[in-house]
Amino acid sequence: MKDVSNWSGVLLLSPFWCVVAETRNAEDEFLGLTHNSQTHYYQPLWTLVGAGAKQLAVSARPMGSVMPKGVEWIKSQVMALDPDKNCVWLENDIKVSYKYLIIALGISLHYEKIKGLPEGFKHPKIGSNYSVQTVEKTWRALQDFKEGNAIFTFPNTPVKCAGAPQKIMYLSDAYLRKTGKRSKANIMFNTSLGVIFGVKKYADALLEVIKDRNLAVNYKRNLIEVRADKQEAVFENLDKPGVTEVYQYEMLHVTPPMGPPAVLVNSPVSDEGGWVDVDKETLQHKKYPNVFGIGDCTNLPTSKTAAAVAAQSGVLDKTISLVMKNELPVKKYDGYTSCPLVTGYNKVILAEFDYNAQPLETFPIDQSKESATMYHMKADMMPLLYWNALLKGYWGGPAPVRKLMHLGLK
Repeated sequence: MKDVSNWSGVLLLSPFWCVVAETRNAEDEFLGLTHNSQTHYYQPLWTLVGAGAKQLAVSARPMGSVMPKGVEWIKSQVMALDPDKNCVWLENDIKVSYKYLIIALGISLHYEKIKGLPEGFKHPKIGSNYSVQTVEKTWRALQDFKEGNAIFTFPNTPVKCAGAPQKIMYLSDAYLRKTGKRSKANIMFNTSLGVIFGVKKYADALLEVIKDRNLAVNYKRNLIEVRADKQEAVFENLDKPGVTEVYQYEMLHVTPPMGPPAVLVNSPVSDEGGWVDVDKETLQHKKYPNVFGIGDCTNLPTSKTAAAVAAQSGVLDKTISLVMKNELPVKKYDGYTSCPLVTGYNKVILAEFDYNAQPLETFPIDQSKESATMYHMKADMMPLLYWNALLKGYWGGPAPVRKLMHLGLK
């Protein structure tokens, strides 16, 4: 056994499993686990990559370039968490001890839970904006569309960026109209959910878009098999368990089932579903006071988005700083999350809401209306904000901007 527990400060576990250490001040050392890949991606841009509006390369930067100065990046996968002994185990039986632990392990994609995938991606006419390996296949499938069904799916699991599965549908509709192919296309959204969106204000707006553009929505339909050689997709009718429906497709966009990372399943830090079990206001673990969670890997009852992570980071920074001083957390996370619902190549409905699924809008306008300005914010401003502010700890969500825009009344 190799013990690298000389760091006695904060250990951060993040989606891609590597140890990171940095000194915050003279007496507090920080550790973290992050991506073992050499490339860091701004994944919210992949919706536009899949529609040909952005290049994949624009979403990527070398991992080393986004690492904070003064950190030690040790590329090693996390194998187990032992919060009772304040340590985690890495590959090759390496033990890392901590005084405080922050878990930010993200969410795992499970294409393999759909029969016929991921091997089906070797065939044309099928893509997925959720993976770097398949996002460009979405754009090729859209370009190659001739005539038939264009099907877009939403799985029967929690997902990250729950608006993305339908964003690519609206963009595909716009592309097919632009290229004169729309009359030959039957565009459908087959979703396991019973509603188009979880917040009524934005759901109503989206249903108007769907009606105006002659898009079909089939609720309670869960993709269970892809026969890529025959261009067939098999869906289970969730209202009639065991009953399946087979659709022929000319284009298929797959949103994969998702779940907690394997290291969190049956972990002491997780709930029964495998999600890190934290207080929804402070992000502090419910059982282990020196453990904290943030982002997609937690059981916070809000949508899993980058915007949510930004708002959570502003709270977590204050929470852990007070806990380290033996003081009680005071700042509370209200569940803020955001989904820029791209409805065209220059249109966005900017959904922002809280734990209660109530709109929590930043701008003093009706954000349920399609907006070109919001599109450019999504496509051009948010990536800059991500690279230059969020990753550097300068952006904790739009709450201060919202307060200013609403003259302190919201």
